[in-house]
Amino acid sequence: MPRSADASRADAPLRILAIGAHPDDVEFGCGGILAVETARGSAVTIAALTRGESATSGTPETRRREAEAGAAAIGASAEFLEIGGDGRLEYRPENALVIAAVIRRLRPQIVLAPSPDEDQHPDHPKTARLTRDAARLARYGGLTGAGPDPAHAIDALYYYDITGVGTGTALAHLAKILVDVSPVVGAWTAAMECHASQMATRNYIDLMLARSRALGVAIGVEHAMAVWANDPIRVDALGDLRGTARRF
Repeated sequence: MPRSADASRADAPLRILAIGAHPDDVEFGCGGILAVETARGSAVTIAALTRGESATSGTPETRRREAEAGAAAIGASAEFLEIGGDGRLEYRPENALVIAAVIRRLRPQIVLAPSPDEDQHPDHPKTARLTRDAARLARYGGLTGAGPDPAHAIDALYYYDITGVGTGTALAHLAKILVDVSPVVGAWTAAMECHASQMATRNYIDLMLARSRALGVAIGVEHAMAVWANDPIRVDALGDLRGTARRF
């Protein structure tokens, strides 16, 4: 469960780890949210579980360069984990331990992962489940096989939706949070543009911006992005929550 909200920490820099199955997943799925955080001084790491080895467009080396450039465009750093390769990810403890080792090393307060709902790529929901398990495993002090760093408990795990609109059954019962990304839409767009190889068949940037405009309408801003909380949001008082979508 996320720790209680602390008004004094509302704008404090954080350590954030965003996990994606493929080199472009994070930038398209939650890049604007991460750009908001880096603008506040948070340290953001984007970790891809593959280099897009099975992709129709773009070689693994091209995808690596694009991912590094995309991360830099929003002020983040990029890492790549080797746990099977594109299209070959398996949901098993050994792979979760690889991610747990990264969590222990980077010690983030917040972790983001793709939606656990089934979508157009089987790697996406597997990445969600692996990351969820890794976040729990990373906190167990007696656990071996998760690297040399001491145990670490994150504050919260959030899911982002890469190409859908968050209507899947796995997300339906989770708390939805909309983030105003209007001030950073330029940096977010630049990050998506870095993944030029993936625009060979479809203009994903237009699709993502159209979705962010629609979400923005819901909260009265130009652009917004959504995440879903893995656990109930706990606060010490209702006064800690402000800015609901409806204007009264």
